[in-house]
Amino acid sequence: MIVKGQKINDRYEIVRSIGEGGMANVYLAHDTILDRNVAIKVLRGDLANDEKFVRRFQREALSASSLSHPNIVEMYDVGEDNGNYFIVMEYVEGKTLKQLLKKRGKLTLSESIDIMLQLTDGMAHAHDSYIIHRDLKPQNIMIQDDGGIKITDFGIAMALNSTQLTQTNSVMGSVHYLPPEQASGKGSTIKSDIYSMGIIFYELLTGVLPFKGDNAVEIALKHMKDPLPSVIKQSPSIPQSIENVILKATAKNPKNRYNDAKEMHQDLLTALNDDRINEPRYIYPYPEHDLDETKVIPVIKEKKNEEEEPVEDTDDIVTPITDTTVKKTNKWIWILSGILGGIIVILAAVFLVVPALTEVPDVKIPDVTDMSVIDAENALKKLGFEVNTTVERVQSDKIAKGKVVKTEPSIGRSIKKGSTITLYESLGEETYEIEDYTGKNYIEVQTLLETLHKLEVKVEKKDLEKDDQKEYDEQEIIDQSLKPGTKVAEGDQITLYIPNIVENYPDMVQEGWTKEDVEAFCEKYHIDLKVNTKETSEYAPGKVMEQSRSAGTPIVEGATLTVTIAVEPTVPDNPSVEDPNIDPLLPKEEE
Repeated sequence: MIVKGQKINDRYEIVRSIGEGGMANVYLAHDTILDRNVAIKVLRGDLANDEKFVRRFQREALSASSLSHPNIVEMYDVGEDNGNYFIVMEYVEGKTLKQLLKKRGKLTLSESIDIMLQLTDGMAHAHDSYIIHRDLKPQNIMIQDDGGIKITDFGIAMALNSTQLTQTNSVMGSVHYLPPEQASGKGSTIKSDIYSMGIIFYELLTGVLPFKGDNAVEIALKHMKDPLPSVIKQSPSIPQSIENVILKATAKNPKNRYNDAKEMHQDLLTALNDDRINEPRYIYPYPEHDLDETKVIPVIKEKKNEEEEPVEDTDDIVTPITDTTVKKTNKWIWILSGILGGIIVILAAVFLVVPALTEVPDVKIPDVTDMSVIDAENALKKLGFEVNTTVERVQSDKIAKGKVVKTEPSIGRSIKKGSTITLYESLGEETYEIEDYTGKNYIEVQTLLETLHKLEVKVEKKDLEKDDQKEYDEQEIIDQSLKPGTKVAEGDQITLYIPNIVENYPDMVQEGWTKEDVEAFCEKYHIDLKVNTKETSEYAPGKVMEQSRSAGTPIVEGATLTVTIAVEPTVPDNPSVEDPNIDPLLPKEEE
């Protein structure tokens, strides 16, 4: 058994299991030499001694190793280590196309065409290398975050020139995407992959599979006999040119399909051109069901008597009716009747008895929350469920990091045994790293923290240091309660400090304020103003000569400020009054 930490070939260190299949198990591993993550597929231990499975496993490596294309998973290494046969390949981050369809239902026309262009391009490369995939389905197509796809699992791929494993060159692959020729056991060709791609395109656009049934045989028969349901009836907005691509790819008679993936790719490139969107519906040039050569039964003629005219020479065979002929005819009727009866019995068993015996029971999904992903996988697999190889990751403030938060379908639901369940792993509580907010506007920072990160924000004023000469804006953050780099979660508290700016009265006298200056000052700080005037020659007229509140005292809203404004003194009315500034002893100037 492969376990976490084990090294394969003394190089690939196992990280965790990411999938299990009927033939091999797949693990996420780390290449210790090239320092990169890889996916490593290991043949199951119970099959390692079976030469047929080992040969098939090695054939996969041989098939895929010759392929190098952006849309095909790259093969790195292959080998055997202590009885473990392994294949090392590119590890692709993302989801399978099937997972995307389950989540979205169906894709848009542009998304579907983009995916199909990549798929046909990748398969064209494989077909150029004479490799048939034989199991194309959304489960074997990975889609990355950037929209790029990777075709995986060439596990039952077949080299066209291979003469080995002829026995397995019949019914293989997933029945929902199975070409009629494979279902009937006639073998696979390049056109078999074309059919599977057509079914995938149908599912991308409609969100449903064209053929469904209670069992694999019923579905396979529908692929062989039933016409494909109309894509346009499912989604009327789809152009006829697009439906024609699907009709041509999914023709039951391979003669009516594209010759290769490259031809399908080229047709897709022009499908939305103006001259093609409303093109006529594709009509198959060859019959769809009458694939075998029709044999004409010869006309049987008889002579009534020798006197009749002789029969002219024709291409028909003239066979006289005798007792022996009648006996032979009756014998064949009985044989055919027996065969027909046997077919009816077999069909009755297939459609009535087999489904009843093979009916899959419903199983309740257990509570695996708060378990590790590995433990949850094991618990679900013991009950017969399949576990999605891609684990979803979500934030949780209740479940510890690395533990299972929930499942999809949800815990407690009863679903069919064998159904696939997706696990959601906790990333832990969502945290945010506090930054240095000093110098920023507190309103902007408060809004960011409260709305985006759901923190509780308080804003308080803080006195400045006496020797702090810097000029601060009254909304500027000067300090914060949490240091930069502190990690916080939703609901945590932080306090932002803004300057407690105390305004003082200026020295209006020394600064030469006017009455207008004082009025503007009092209006700004909501101060009541009283104005007195005084005649004087010591101060310039209109300037403040006195103020009731001393310079340097704090401004208090609502207080009263009284100022005295200097006015020019008037000329004396009585000229006899002596000017005190004139010395009486000095002689008067002569007039």
